[in-house]
Amino acid sequence: MDPMKWQACDYTKCRIASYQPFTFVDGQGVRNSIYVSGCLFACKGCFNKAAQDFNYGTPFSNFLLDQIVDDCGHEAIQGITLLGGEPFLNTPVCLEIVRAIRSNYQHTKDIWAYSGYTFEQLLKGSSDKQELLSFLDVLVDGPFDLKKRDLSLEFRGSSNQRILDVPRSLQAQQACLWQKEPDQV
Repeated sequence: MDPMKWQACDYTKCRIASYQPFTFVDGQGVRNSIYVSGCLFACKGCFNKAAQDFNYGTPFSNFLLDQIVDDCGHEAIQGITLLGGEPFLNTPVCLEIVRAIRSNYQHTKDIWAYSGYTFEQLLKGSSDKQELLSFLDVLVDGPFDLKKRDLSLEFRGSSNQRILDVPRSLQAQQACLWQKEPDQV
């Protein structure tokens, strides 16, 4: 299958595999992580194989959206992370979340996403994928590759994946690596 032909509207069931508030593992700082349901990449060695099923989990709801927005207001929360499953095959849910975060917190909370798509693929992708990309601060891109797994890497599972500064990348129209901010006291 060609990932450029995969359209969210053809696959998403608008389901959430899991919501994990106040976590330390899916990006820099304390975060709220939203694991969406459904992924077609089916990476060998996927850490969240159950979330590959578009029917897995529970339906996304306004109640959950309100909880996510509320939790992001906590002073300890640096931002949110979208992962799954595949956020860019679940754009109806992910766009609703990022719009609400930006509406309530502007850019005081950062938004990360993990995707099997590369930045270059997303630049050429459908309008919903491009819109979601435009809300992100950081993108960890590329499919997990079990042959390139490296447990010493921070914020990613295999060496083919990149951590990108999305605003800089969009401005340059090419992938620009993210620079980790110093730990805050």
